[in-house]
Amino acid sequence: MYALLWMVPALPVAGFLMLALAGTRLPRAAASLVGVGSVASSAAIAVAIAARFLTSPPENHAFVQPLWTFFDLPGLRVEAAFRLDALSLVMMVVVTVVGALIHVYSTAYMRDDAGYTRFFAYMNLFVAAMLTLVLADDLFFLFLGWEGVGLCSYLLIGFWYDDPKNGRAAAKAFLVTRVGDAFMAIGMFLLVAEFGTLHIATVLGRAPEVWTQGSGVAMLAALLILGGALGKSGQLPLQVWLPDAMAGPTPVSALIHAATMVTAGVYLIARMNVLFTLAPAVQTAVAVIGAATLLVAGSCALVQRDIKRVLAYSTISQIGYMFLALGVGAWSAALFHFFTHALFKALLFMAAGAIIVALHHEQDMFKMGGLRKRMPVVFWTFLAGAISLSALPLIGAGFYSKDMILFEVGTSTLGGAGFWAAGFAGAFITSLYTFRMVFITFFGSAKHEVVHPTPIAMTVPLIVLAVAATFAGLLEVPRTLGHLPYFSHFMEHALPVAPLRESSFRAELLLQIASGGVVLLGLFVAGAVWFRRAVRIEGLASSLVYRFLSAGWGFDWMYDRVIVRPFAGFARINAGDGLDALSRWVVSVCGFAARILRRTQSGRLRWYAAAAGAGTVIAIYLVVYA
Repeated sequence: MYALLWMVPALPVAGFLMLALAGTRLPRAAASLVGVGSVASSAAIAVAIAARFLTSPPENHAFVQPLWTFFDLPGLRVEAAFRLDALSLVMMVVVTVVGALIHVYSTAYMRDDAGYTRFFAYMNLFVAAMLTLVLADDLFFLFLGWEGVGLCSYLLIGFWYDDPKNGRAAAKAFLVTRVGDAFMAIGMFLLVAEFGTLHIATVLGRAPEVWTQGSGVAMLAALLILGGALGKSGQLPLQVWLPDAMAGPTPVSALIHAATMVTAGVYLIARMNVLFTLAPAVQTAVAVIGAATLLVAGSCALVQRDIKRVLAYSTISQIGYMFLALGVGAWSAALFHFFTHALFKALLFMAAGAIIVALHHEQDMFKMGGLRKRMPVVFWTFLAGAISLSALPLIGAGFYSKDMILFEVGTSTLGGAGFWAAGFAGAFITSLYTFRMVFITFFGSAKHEVVHPTPIAMTVPLIVLAVAATFAGLLEVPRTLGHLPYFSHFMEHALPVAPLRESSFRAELLLQIASGGVVLLGLFVAGAVWFRRAVRIEGLASSLVYRFLSAGWGFDWMYDRVIVRPFAGFARINAGDGLDALSRWVVSVCGFAARILRRTQSGRLRWYAAAAGAGTVIAIYLVVYA
């Protein structure tokens, strides 16, 4: 079964090639079959491989499948190979299964779109690139997948390119993430200089032998890798592209925010964990950035009107929780939250998409309302996702993964009260904006007519994800509820164990009660403000704080004035320098010569023959006498 590993990314690639080459000549039914069938087949193989891995794991709980050699130079050999271990297995299953459900959903969401075949071609390529990223055994091969998801995000965010706003959003995502990619590329050059290889296992094995903990080179390498992770995962200060990525179709938002691009940074830091343990200051910076991001993005989600932008800022915030966990060495907790987040965030985006389609592409929550009875299936599935996102106590997978993060952040030798307090405050904010979204969208009076019923192709993925988002948390049950640490024990084969201080059963229970209580407080406040209307906040919409949060803490404003405008001004000044003048002179000379030569094209054959004869005589003279 392990020998079929190469087919997991190869099938989406084959689907992409078939769709791209066929283009509009392929009927929609055939495009659906190829687009969905290739990813669904990949998911089936991935699940089968996972079952084999769980029942009969390979030696050392890792399987490597060599493919080909990129190049073999003196001092550097780069091979393409796939590595399957506990970390890549979890990522592979999530990407393929969630990706397949999103593809099924897309057949209904995009059914009337003129670019139907093109859409599935891009989506297949996106899944293939992400699978390459998570399965690669070498950083060079990983970087190909890394850049592949960046390219696909540009193509899909700007899918409706007729609207210039969408094109600008796509370009923004591409350029901002390139900043992080540049850091990562420099980091790869540094690793080659230090170790003479980009083979991940070799680098991680030799790093403790070459570098001492806290050495300058180790810190620089970890810092450069972190820079790459910040761009892809939309963390401070490179988070500005992610809310604007909502310009793409909703299935794209679900794929980017749940299972693929934004989780690439989390995976990269987890995969390169040895570098970060050798650079404790940088690892602490990961936690600080995660804590700051989850609070900043959560506060921005509180004031958004667009339902997709609420979910976008929510994604940034939840990835912040993962970074916080990574920064304190809670590697398994971060990956468990990635796993549950992929389920409930894909569910929420897809349920939001069903609402948007039903209301004729209306995305403003304040123009919705009263959908609880008119769209019951969407309501109950959305509620399941909201319960999981808010980490409502004992219900939903998000409770178990977020509780695991908060407990390990609070008890880790690398954590502390400050980090725990940030996560604790973030739990309240998450509950508040989540149930604000639920109450505004589904309760109250109806403000918009439901134009289209929800198709079965949308309903089935919603129900499947709702069930998964409700019960997946049982893979990691805390000590206070029975202690079933299946997920963390499985991840220990690929990731270090969290450095936790000894804690009593009572202390863990008190932490859980506190975190659960603050979530319930958020639900109560949201109900009082947006359901019962017991508290009036209409005047806040015109306040400076509201506008500040709506603008994402002014990061776009700052970048526009500090970077974009000065660069554009310099470009305008630089447009008149000597080099440009020389280029314009060359163009003028060529144009003048072209106008002269154009006069020789008179259409008179006698002049052509005379010119050819004269040229022949001159050529003979030059050969004989010159």
